Amino acid sequence: MRGDERRRVIVARLRQGQRVEVAAVAAETGASEMTVRRDLDALAATGVLRRVHGGAVAATPGSVEQPFATRATAGADAKRRIAAAVAAMVRDAEVVVLDSGTTAVQVAKALRGRPVTVMPLSLHAARELLDDPQARVLMCGGQPRRGEWALTGPLAVASLRAVRFDVAVISPCGFDTATGLTAVDLDDAQVKQEAMAAAGRVLAAVDGGKWGHTAMARICPADRVDVLITDDTAPAADRAELAGMGVTIHVC
Repeated sequence: MRGDERRRVIVARLRQGQRVEVAAVAAETGASEMTVRRDLDALAATGVLRRVHGGAVAATPGSVEQPFATRATAGADAKRRIAAAVAAMVRDAEVVVLDSGTTAVQVAKALRGRPVTVMPLSLHAARELLDDPQARVLMCGGQPRRGEWALTGPLAVASLRAVRFDVAVISPCGFDTATGLTAVDLDDAQVKQEAMAAAGRVLAAVDGGKWGHTAMARICPADRVDVLITDDTAPAADRAELAGMGVTIHVC
């Protein structure tokens, strides 16, 4: 089993509230205990879990997400299609606040070469635009979340309140028509809310794998966004329900 697959097994157990035992993961995945310990150490370094004797527990119970590098490779084709569609909805000369997350990084790549102003809410996305001679980058303040490089905290909030944006591109951790948009981190949810409040219109980039899933921190109701961009794996019944709420659905 590959390293990213082993780490998915570990995170799945953490999401179920289980303590992860080195010996049990080694038996399930066929890896050596030394390899599993290295996996746990790598996940601990990103803030996903906390190492304890013989294994690990969730760093923040009830709020566990896959590491950024693992999520970046999951559904990559769909995320690129979604990102291209989002970028096409941004007009030249507009001012954009770009959320954190793996889909947002793809949006940053899709915006390269465009005469737009972008405030990225993660260092991952900022890195994609800083050397672009066309795009103007506004750097947000804040404290980067370990591993995610997402900017949160009072400085991030102050940065968002200082600018009027034409567009907010939001990429939630989970989406459900009843619960709305959610995030695993309360501070991250607040930053997303501030970004939406400062923007004229809101585009939500939500791949099909996030539909029907919820996380701890509420961002907003489902009908708060203007356009939701997704892929064809999103449940058709849920798409129809969301369209009935007045949200424009764009399927890539």
